[in-house]
Amino acid sequence: MTRRPGFLVYGLLGAFVLGSVFPLYWSFLVPSHGNDILTDKVPPLWPGGNFLANAQQVLDTVPFWHAMLNSLIVSGSVALSVVVFSTLAGFAFAKLNFRGSNVLFVLVVVTMAVPTQLGIIPLYMAMSEFGWAGHLQAVIVPNLVSAFGVFWMRQYLVDAVPSELIEAARADGCSMIRVFWHVAVPAARPAAAMLGLFTFMQSWNDFLWPLIALDQNNPTIQLALEQLQAGYYVNYALVLAGTTLATIPIFLLFVVVGRQLVAGIMQGAVKG
Repeated sequence: MTRRPGFLVYGLLGAFVLGSVFPLYWSFLVPSHGNDILTDKVPPLWPGGNFLANAQQVLDTVPFWHAMLNSLIVSGSVALSVVVFSTLAGFAFAKLNFRGSNVLFVLVVVTMAVPTQLGIIPLYMAMSEFGWAGHLQAVIVPNLVSAFGVFWMRQYLVDAVPSELIEAARADGCSMIRVFWHVAVPAARPAAAMLGLFTFMQSWNDFLWPLIALDQNNPTIQLALEQLQAGYYVNYALVLAGTTLATIPIFLLFVVVGRQLVAGIMQGAVKG
């Protein structure tokens, strides 16, 4: 007989949910009232009626929609490219026997240990040489392939695609690209959805490299939010209003791929 979770388990889960949701609620609560509630001894817990006014001031202060479009282009392009190339490379490393595969895979994994900051100067020099400095290509192209994505998909496809199934498809006359498309891609869909979501979020939140590579007139959403903090006085109501607006695409993306995300987690947690 299966024992049901007790009060302690539900209490811990409830506390975890509240702790996770409260920062998002606070980001909405402050701009709904104003900057003054930050100095109140007992801040209000219910939203006010100033959020739309503060959101409109954000739109008037920085090129918010232009920055939002740039971030969508950059994050969408990077996430799609990483998923495609990582699934291809992961399938090759997991199921294809070719000379030097283990050495190449080790080299891919080793690159994850190299700090990104070490390559910023030569990378910026390369982008300037190509004439891409200040343009979105400088942010998109260096991130089209991810070593972590290759590692992630390879580890997933090792067990998700039986070698016997590949041999049967080859015996039926399928080319390797058809085997990849009709066998590996359907099996890799949960892991690919997780990888795409995490890559999109990482690219969306990236600040350092876009700050170096892009112009102020062509910012991503994080650079636009940073412009709200310029000067000696910071209006946190505006900053948090912009932050709340900037989380909407991430929330919508999570809703879209949430089913695949949960399926990937459960499939990785349950054996057999």
